Amino acid sequence: MAYEHIIFDEVDGVATLTINRPERMNALHVGVIAEMISVVDKVRDEGTARVLLLTGTGRAFCSGADLAGGGAGGGAQSSGPIDAGKVLETHFNPLLERLFDLPVPFITAVNGAAAGAGCSYALAGDIVIAGKSAYFLQAFVNIGLVPDVGSTWLLPRLAGKARAQAMMMLGEKIPAETAAEWGMIYKVVEDAELMTTAHAIAAKLAKGPTQAYALIRQGLRDCLDKPLTEALMVERRNQRTAGRSPDFAEGVSAFLQKRPAVFSGR
Repeated sequence: MAYEHIIFDEVDGVATLTINRPERMNALHVGVIAEMISVVDKVRDEGTARVLLLTGTGRAFCSGADLAGGGAGGGAQSSGPIDAGKVLETHFNPLLERLFDLPVPFITAVNGAAAGAGCSYALAGDIVIAGKSAYFLQAFVNIGLVPDVGSTWLLPRLAGKARAQAMMMLGEKIPAETAAEWGMIYKVVEDAELMTTAHAIAAKLAKGPTQAYALIRQGLRDCLDKPLTEALMVERRNQRTAGRSPDFAEGVSAFLQKRPAVFSGR
């Protein structure tokens, strides 16, 4: 399939989705989101990729919704009242939910700005790696809107309520190194090393126990707000599922034979 706004490739089990609108700092409109959803569905349904890596071209990961191109529910030529929430319901939120529901690990490599919806998609990664020039921004307040695309759910869980609320109400840029200190992201690397580092991690995950990864990512979200007893039940259920997988049998066999495990992703 040919794409207009993104680049997609899959090599050795690693699917890479690159937002490709550098002239607009990879700003998002419904066309971009539709193509991204198509790719995420492909990764989910075809079962050949064992990890998804998301990044952007040029000097930005993603600058958020394209206000001039209909990204906030209306374009420059719109007439009448704009429902800025409609496009969330039809496009932006379904993409986020698909990313969370993927049966494979999801990595984000953040280059430059990750603003608005771009901030949400960046922080949705299971493993978030950022270049030193990257920053995270929730600037909705500057145009009289509220944070969206899951940011009011994600940010307090990552950075804590006080920092998340100040970030949203003051509209301040959070540099990559500060984001790492706050626990928002996994690692900061030199800009020139960003994609090398991200691909190395993706390659490692692509050779790992895919089903266990899926249970880990879902289990963490399931247990975030549960009491201990309910979290223990989630872990027990997931461990039963993982313990029935071929990859568990291979992992135990490899351990006993003192050799590296060769996981099939099943």
